[in-house]
Amino acid sequence: MSFRFTDTHCHFDFPPFVDDVEHSLTLAAQAGVTQIIIPAIDASRFADVLTLAANHAPLYAALGLHPIVIEKHTDESLAQLAALLARKPEKLVAVGEIGLDLYRDDPQFDRQQALLDEQLILAKRYDLPVILHSRRTHDKLAMHLKRHNLPRTGVVHGFSGSLQQAERFIQLGYKIGVGGTITYPRASKTRDVMARLPLNSLLLETDAPDMPLNGYQGQPNRPEQAARVFESLCELRSESPAEIANTLADNTKKLFATL
Repeated sequence: MSFRFTDTHCHFDFPPFVDDVEHSLTLAAQAGVTQIIIPAIDASRFADVLTLAANHAPLYAALGLHPIVIEKHTDESLAQLAALLARKPEKLVAVGEIGLDLYRDDPQFDRQQALLDEQLILAKRYDLPVILHSRRTHDKLAMHLKRHNLPRTGVVHGFSGSLQQAERFIQLGYKIGVGGTITYPRASKTRDVMARLPLNSLLLETDAPDMPLNGYQGQPNRPEQAARVFESLCELRSESPAEIANTLADNTKKLFATL
């Protein structure tokens, strides 16, 4: 039985995909990946992401200012984001990739938090879900999300925290992004979390070209690998592959209403 998947997080505006769009889309479709959401990471990429979505049926756009490149973001960046959200481009499905990150030596964390708050306010104003990045910041991020109380909520992508942290996000109404980490046998904590969470809280993603799957280290990750993430998820779960595929599709449709 063949299933259809949405890669809810793929940086398709980066190489190798943007250099060979049609071939990349063909490879994805052959694996059953028929929809791909592209989250922008800074204002310089907004136009490219929107153009890709406008020109290719499987592609959808999200616009946001990513915490990992905090030094790139200015007041003008935020103004550009607000102006584009106000225009409501047809295939814009979310605000993202936004969030918090304590990985870098100088994370400028106060600025990160202020920028996150501004973008959560915009998401609420324009009734869009959010695609969230969180690295070493799950508890702090949950506090921000609780305070803003977005009606459309969103997804915490590439999740690798504890079961309790995942359950807190779910209690706040958020989905959890399942990616290639679960293909690594050594990632026992994340595999256990994805096995135990409610199926209706999960979304499929790759984070391509980042986060290569087990066996593909050193290669760019690709959206068609969402099918292999699905296979790994099926190995961890008690439900049938058909139920998992159908529920993932329902979860995606409910969160990103314009897909």
